[in-house]
Amino acid sequence: MPGWLVALFAAAFVFYTDDYVIAGILPELADDLGVGEGQAGQLVTAFSLTVAVAAPVAAVVLARVPRRRLFAVALVVFVVANAAAALAPPFAVLMVLRVVAALAAASATPALFAYAAGHAPADKVGRYLAIISLGVTGSIAAGVPVGTWIGGALGWQATFAAVAIAGALVLLLVLRTLPGEDRLDEAPALGEQLRTLRQPAISLGLLANCALMTGSMMMLTYLAPYLATTTTGGVDMRGLAFGLAGVAGIAGIWLGGLATDRWGADRALLFGVGVIVAAMAGLWGLWGARPAPLLLVLVVTTVWAAMAFWNSPAIQARLHALAGPVAGQALALNTSGTYLGVSIGAAIGGVLLSGVGVGGLPIAAAAFAIGALVLLALARPVGRASTQPA
Repeated sequence: MPGWLVALFAAAFVFYTDDYVIAGILPELADDLGVGEGQAGQLVTAFSLTVAVAAPVAAVVLARVPRRRLFAVALVVFVVANAAAALAPPFAVLMVLRVVAALAAASATPALFAYAAGHAPADKVGRYLAIISLGVTGSIAAGVPVGTWIGGALGWQATFAAVAIAGALVLLLVLRTLPGEDRLDEAPALGEQLRTLRQPAISLGLLANCALMTGSMMMLTYLAPYLATTTTGGVDMRGLAFGLAGVAGIAGIWLGGLATDRWGADRALLFGVGVIVAAMAGLWGLWGARPAPLLLVLVVTTVWAAMAFWNSPAIQARLHALAGPVAGQALALNTSGTYLGVSIGAAIGGVLLSGVGVGGLPIAAAAFAIGALVLLALARPVGRASTQPA
């Protein structure tokens, strides 16, 4: 694995650890700043919404900035914002600093994926994209627990300080490994960019990703109520289910990248979404047969979690191949669609949970997955071979 890919993986890991880590230090932070935990939780909302809104704009505005310079400046701003947060400013100032850190992450995230895909060997695009995706997923699996432990041992301010230090180390790694002269192709005019992004193969692919994320995150958000209703397992078993889902998600991203390189993006997506639909049917059947055997439920949820993340490299590789010179902008919109899907999934899942109960969650998740397949089928890319392996 080239050094620059390690650097970009580390950048994704640090950026998204900063997004989620507040969840682990929320009680202490809220107490120290004299706000409620619900209000303090809006720091996470502010970061996520900023990334969702700013990423597509940044991809267009910064299209002609050399990637090495873009990553370096984004990391400098990110480090300064987190170092300032470690000084325990008033809550309003901390909110502003979270937005600044999120703007830095938003400006770099699409370029991380586009750079990895653009500099990957032709037969390893899926794997290189999977590595960057692993940085995002790994931030939840490893970065957040470590940041939480630091905050519990040394105070929540130390968590922000640790993130700032990690960002500085990643900055040094980026400067050390990325080439000094970045041959950046001339970005198309804004009108041409928009025309390309409106092509059905791209726009419908973006909607398909949003639909997939809506269904998957709906189920993940309310997995605990589903397990509590469907099985006789206690809190420890629910913790095991989430742990297995996290490990399966990491494995799923990597295997999805391998499948994308071997089968092509379209076939990899057909397989991944098909397994998700089958898993949702299984979860619905187990709910109907409750109390269901815990081991069987764990197997099905683990397989589903792997496939939920399996699709990410295939979606990104497909967009990168079809968008050409505006691949960065397409991937930025994909990032926004992912965050939007998470929000919509949580909202719809909450309505279903209050209305029809947990039994409606697998059915709705399967419906969104099938909808994503329909959207992908309606997309008719020019030069379909571009989404197949060389």
